[in-house]
Amino acid sequence: MEGEKQQKHFVLVHGACHGAWSWYKLKPLLESAGHRVTALDLSASGIDVKNLQDLHTLHDYTLPLLEFMASIPPHEKVILVGHSLGGLNIALAADKYPNKVLVAVFLTAFMPDSVHAPSYPLDKYVERTPEEAWLDTEFKPYGCPEEPRTSMFFGPKFLTNKLYQLSSAEDLELAKLLVRPSSLFLEDLQKAKPFSKEGYGSVEKAYIICGEDKAIPQEFQHWLVENNGLSIVKVIKDADHMAMLSEAQKLCQSLQQIADHYTSLVPFN
Repeated sequence: MEGEKQQKHFVLVHGACHGAWSWYKLKPLLESAGHRVTALDLSASGIDVKNLQDLHTLHDYTLPLLEFMASIPPHEKVILVGHSLGGLNIALAADKYPNKVLVAVFLTAFMPDSVHAPSYPLDKYVERTPEEAWLDTEFKPYGCPEEPRTSMFFGPKFLTNKLYQLSSAEDLELAKLLVRPSSLFLEDLQKAKPFSKEGYGSVEKAYIICGEDKAIPQEFQHWLVENNGLSIVKVIKDADHMAMLSEAQKLCQSLQQIADHYTSLVPFN
């Protein structure tokens, strides 16, 4: 009975160009600790059959997560974990289903607020990021002239130097084989209303800072935390952007500590 009481349900949401496959090290660690874990492919990601051309909005991209949240019984609460761009997906899910979220955890992720347009963290990031920092990432127009959209695809140099620099050679090769074109959905997000205070704004939030992230620098992660006034923050000092691969064990511990804090209100350290 004790184990049953302790079990939590983690829902893992990948970042741009990635898929559920990126959680392959973390998922069994959480499961072996007695938890339930769902790792989802967002639309046109991983093995999802949709094509990026079919996606117009962040909502379209997030649909697999939204459908999953709709299927959760009303009395159940999950721990949403969003990595990188996945922060916007879990924000959208939390906005629509706030009563089904125990805590939304942002893992070196873009974290919007309930004041500005949902694009705000991305706009600030783009402002601060020189063009050359994107290395061989490809940005291309797609869609129609009346509704312009921009795709994004990480090249091997960007993967090697900015995302996976502390991850294993095998994990880097896996990424090179499996990444798919994605989008920041900026055109959609810049026109969208802020997430609501009653929805997303009412949900408990925590942030995990990755100290060696070369894609979303530590200073920017701190700015996101300050912009949202968060008090629950963990730091994984030696993690690159792909903490679920480079520091899976430490990430597992951090997530369990955050979950325990919100389940039983144990002191946080």
